[in-house]
Amino acid sequence: MPLAAPPTTAARSRGATLTRGPRRVFARHRRALGAALLGVAVLVGVQAFATPAPPTTEVVVAARPVAAGAELTRADLTTLAVPADVAPPAAPSIDELVGRATAGPIAEREPVTETRLASVATIAAGAGEVAVPVRLPDPAMADLLRVGDVVDLVATAAEDGTTTTVARDVRVSALPRPAEDPAGELVSGRLVVFAAPPGDALDIARAGAQDFLTLAFRSSVAAR
Repeated sequence: MPLAAPPTTAARSRGATLTRGPRRVFARHRRALGAALLGVAVLVGVQAFATPAPPTTEVVVAARPVAAGAELTRADLTTLAVPADVAPPAAPSIDELVGRATAGPIAEREPVTETRLASVATIAAGAGEVAVPVRLPDPAMADLLRVGDVVDLVATAAEDGTTTTVARDVRVSALPRPAEDPAGELVSGRLVVFAAPPGDALDIARAGAQDFLTLAFRSSVAAR
């Protein structure tokens, strides 16, 4: 079997050139390559030991500043993801908040919780006023109202059809959400809470129970 001929000088020279090429490239860029490899190692190490992000939950917050005594609308509300361990407990949903009145001003992105809403006790309002819940027979009348409206209450007797003004200048303090009976059907009429002088409370309650109660609008203001 014939032996392979030894490489010629030209072949050896070409081989040396091919070998030196990558070595020269590596020598020129060894610092940059080293820095890149170090960066990759640091990134992998940081990711390996990084604390995982805490769990979050959606909380309803004010989408814009809301004034005290305002009736909340969907445009006033949005949701924001916050760490679960700082989220308010049993926070209401947007559907539960729409139509509720605020007990005080709410800043943009502030969580809207029950403590920021007006209750019957707080919405009774100014000095010398009491809160009087009345169920208006026609829900469409209540749809015309906004918290802060000042109206006269007019009652029409069922027996003889006579109409009298029951109370003047009473203020709408709250518009609770329509209630449902156990069968899931909406209760007839619509509940409205009025702030009225104590002397008018009995007449308003009696008219709400016995007569057809309607409204006469006077003005729409935030507070009287």
